[in-house]
Amino acid sequence: MPLREGPLGDLKVPLTWTAAVALIVAAVIAVAFLLADRRETLQEQAYGVTRQTVDVVAKPVSGAIAAPGRWTGLGLDYVRSYFFVASENRRLKAELADMRQWRDRALDLQDQNERFKSLLGLRTDPPIPMASARIVADTRGPFANTRLADAGVERGVQVGNPAMNERGLVGRVVGVSHGASRILLLTDIASRTPVMIDRTNARAILTGDGGPNPKLEYLRGVDPIRQGDRVVTSGDGGVVPRGLPVGAAVKGLDGRWRVVLFADQTSIDYVRILLFKDFAQLANEKELETRVLPPVTTEDPQASILSAPPPAASTPPAPAAGAAPTSPTAAAAPQSTR
Repeated sequence: MPLREGPLGDLKVPLTWTAAVALIVAAVIAVAFLLADRRETLQEQAYGVTRQTVDVVAKPVSGAIAAPGRWTGLGLDYVRSYFFVASENRRLKAELADMRQWRDRALDLQDQNERFKSLLGLRTDPPIPMASARIVADTRGPFANTRLADAGVERGVQVGNPAMNERGLVGRVVGVSHGASRILLLTDIASRTPVMIDRTNARAILTGDGGPNPKLEYLRGVDPIRQGDRVVTSGDGGVVPRGLPVGAAVKGLDGRWRVVLFADQTSIDYVRILLFKDFAQLANEKELETRVLPPVTTEDPQASILSAPPPAASTPPAPAAGAAPTSPTAAAAPQSTR
């Protein structure tokens, strides 16, 4: 049976019209895209309106076309996260543990940096040369209390040099060798340090007894000390320089005055050893060697004990034996006749 006589023969005209309409729509869309993509011409107003119209129409159409793809991606992400949540949780826990280690390390380095700044900022008046050292060993006992530092004779450390941390006096060097020195702490039973009360200038001896708070002995004066008074070194005997902070005075349970050491407020890991010999090194040698002294006047303002002494008067020779003594007038007579 021919196609025209069949049931599809009536579809010939609608298909033709449909193809024609589709062609016209495609041509219009192509022209619109061409107008939207062309460069600026002299008809800026017409071009601007055309492009604005195309953009307004393309915006909702593009959003509607892209929405299914976007929704599909979100759904896949949700399904993937649901099935892989256990592995993601394990990964995050491992990262958290690693970050905690780095956090502890950063806090430790920050604390060390602050202590180094405080230690390097330690100054004395007058200035005293210092050597920085790290505590490498700790010797504790019922009575002995010493520390071993990693600075020795090569750094100029000598026996008797005081040692301080960023808070206050720690002790003094009792033994030194190449690359190491032993520091006797103030709490050691063999430690004796001359100190004074900063408020009253009352002298005392800080004596260690193996406990955390050494005691004050040989206090002199009327009401020389009170609770909380600041205790510093006195410099008596030339053992340590004067004015180094030691601690605060407290009344012990045994009724004796003791000192809460400033150095115990932090761990004794790093110290500064003061290269102190005696008070002569604190003086200005150039000023001591000057020879210009101020004048000292006597009863006569014109005379000075520093001026040159006047020349001594010459004495006449003694007359020979048997010669007659000559009077001053007789000696002067020949000169007058001339």
